[in-house]
Amino acid sequence: QVQLVESGGGLVQPGGSLRLSCAASGRIFSIYAMGWYRQAPGKQRELVASSTSGGSTNYADSVKGRFTISRENAKNTVYMQMNSLKPEDTAVYYCNADLRTVGPSSRRDYWGQGIQVTVSS
Repeated sequence: QVQLVESGGGLVQPGGSLRLSCAASGRIFSIYAMGWYRQAPGKQRELVASSTSGGSTNYADSVKGRFTISRENAKNTVYMQMNSLKPEDTAVYYCNADLRTVGPSSRRDYWGQGIQVTVSS
């Protein structure tokens, strides 16, 4: 019913930049929030950044000042500009959307398939 498709990951050198994109599609009635999580090998999945429909944003302390989340509501798309990347940013990044679908439905979280970001020289 709902798909989240991520793009923009890859390999980058320390200090470099990447821009992740995530587009939500399907029978979407309303999106309440979109965001990005990441999971490094051997670690738990953690919130990186989120953005609500009201415009509020939230960032993990480790990325504040380096990452910027933004949304294009008309396209149900969320972006994350990642600058000054560090090796410790290496992880699989997952897009998340808190939304309600059209018709009899419940509000719940949806996840993308994940995209690899590797920061290495």
